[in-house]
Amino acid sequence: MENTKTVLVLECQDGRGRGEPASRELGMDVLDKVDEMIIGSGMAFTFLKVLNNMEIGTSLFDEEGAGIIKDLMAKAEKNGVKITLPVDFVTADKFDEKAATGTATVAAGIPGWMGLDCGAESSKLYAEAVGRAKQIVWNGPVGVFEWDNFAKGTKNLMDKVVEDTKSSCITIIGGGDTATCCTKWDTEDKVSHVERVTGFL
Repeated sequence: MENTKTVLVLECQDGRGRGEPASRELGMDVLDKVDEMIIGSGMAFTFLKVLNNMEIGTSLFDEEGAGIIKDLMAKAEKNGVKITLPVDFVTADKFDEKAATGTATVAAGIPGWMGLDCGAESSKLYAEAVGRAKQIVWNGPVGVFEWDNFAKGTKNLMDKVVEDTKSSCITIIGGGDTATCCTKWDTEDKVSHVERVTGFL
């Protein structure tokens, strides 16, 4: 089956706890509308803890949302929806722009620290996923893009989305923070549409 849409639901809650938790933002009905889904940012840690028993340290964890993860994955499998989760991370010892930074993988975990951006291998997986799309709906950055130490993952993804737009892919940027990313990197006129309403999915 040729993919027609990739929904990037990447910032249900960021490091500051802004936005909606997975249990409210990512409903079962979303899986009826897409062919692939990238799950990153704060939401990813709930998935990885439930599915992989990953040590997530002080990264965000949505207790309410954790209860629906396995049902979501079962429906994704039933619908043939490919789910892409991050495999590596840029980490911090605290939630601070000047925090000490490190790197981690799903296997190694993040004991005592927190993940604030995706790593290079995750960026490659994200690029492959959006590269297969005919239509991209992006709702949320993949890291704390406001701080340079944790902005690279989101910037890499933005560059890829802009590149795909040039190849006639329909690219829709949604959610307040994702639109802010477009402003930050001057890409508002380089994608198909920027939606300013948060939670438009």
